[in-house]
Amino acid sequence: MQNKHATTALLLMDMQNGFVSRFSDNEEALVPFQKALHAARQNNIQVIFVRVAFRESYPEISPRNKSFSRIAEFGGMTIDDTATQIHDSLQPQPGEPIVTKRRVSAFAGSDLEVIIRARQIDTLILSGIVTSGVILSTLREAADKDFAISVLSDACLDADPEVHRVLMEKVFPRQADVLSVNAWINTLE
Repeated sequence: MQNKHATTALLLMDMQNGFVSRFSDNEEALVPFQKALHAARQNNIQVIFVRVAFRESYPEISPRNKSFSRIAEFGGMTIDDTATQIHDSLQPQPGEPIVTKRRVSAFAGSDLEVIIRARQIDTLILSGIVTSGVILSTLREAADKDFAISVLSDACLDADPEVHRVLMEKVFPRQADVLSVNAWINTLE
């Protein structure tokens, strides 16, 4: 029997120690991510982890980049740094690639598009930290690349709840389906 979800991928983006630690005071924060990951695995949906990390000497960081230039100044966030490793509660299994990006979007400076095109994936399910960062940037770029997109509203976190709400309710629906993890799981059955 052919896998009806063969052209779909769940992207778990920036679920690395350095970002997850910002939300560690809320033990329940990671539950939707874990549920989505479990559902993807149960339904043979390709899981792809995306993280941001840099080389030791930060050759990919411009001093003009407001977001990343402070990293180069103060250090950390290198490829082998603990902060850039996928959080223990969401460990990749064999066959689940870890893509390293160099900017906010999951596509920027990474081989994500090579992987998803090689696997003939045309539908992306987005989840991760931060809604106003990696989710927004990746959604915009994925839409421009003509992917079908869903955003898991409760498997996205942002330090600013109002920004998260506005993006989920007013911005993202223009280019993606926005639904909860439970609603997405119901579509898989």
